Amino acid sequence: MKLAASFAAIGLAVLLAAGCGGKKSESDAGGELNAEATAACTGSALSETPNLPPSWPQIETDKVTYTKQETKGPTTIVEGYFNGDIKEAHDEWKKELQASGYKILFDELEDHDSEASWQGEGRSGQVALRVECGSADKIYVHITNRPA
Repeated sequence: MKLAASFAAIGLAVLLAAGCGGKKSESDAGGELNAEATAACTGSALSETPNLPPSWPQIETDKVTYTKQETKGPTTIVEGYFNGDIKEAHDEWKKELQASGYKILFDELEDHDSEASWQGEGRSGQVALRVECGSADKIYVHITNRPA
């Protein structure tokens, strides 16, 4: 009987360990990022100009819509959406940042997300793009802008 109980305990431990494997993204788990992305992807366009550096790239308004802005200490966060796919959004932001004189510190493009870290005008930050608007042709945009 003790042997059966030992095997049962071991079996339960193996099942629990197997259930913990794999990495879930915030959006898969219905986490905070998904709620932020949903709000940014469905919100109305900002009535004021976002608080970004003066020479910030002016991507066409039919491509980018800014819907939310908040300040956390010295950092400004601007969110919205890009009309197009993840590769188009990544390439457009990278090209426009460089054309506006910003140094690209790091950039990465994956199937469902993209990042471009930038520096310029005494500021630094990141443009993070995620396929989280419910369509592969509408991309969640999250821009951080802080003193360099």
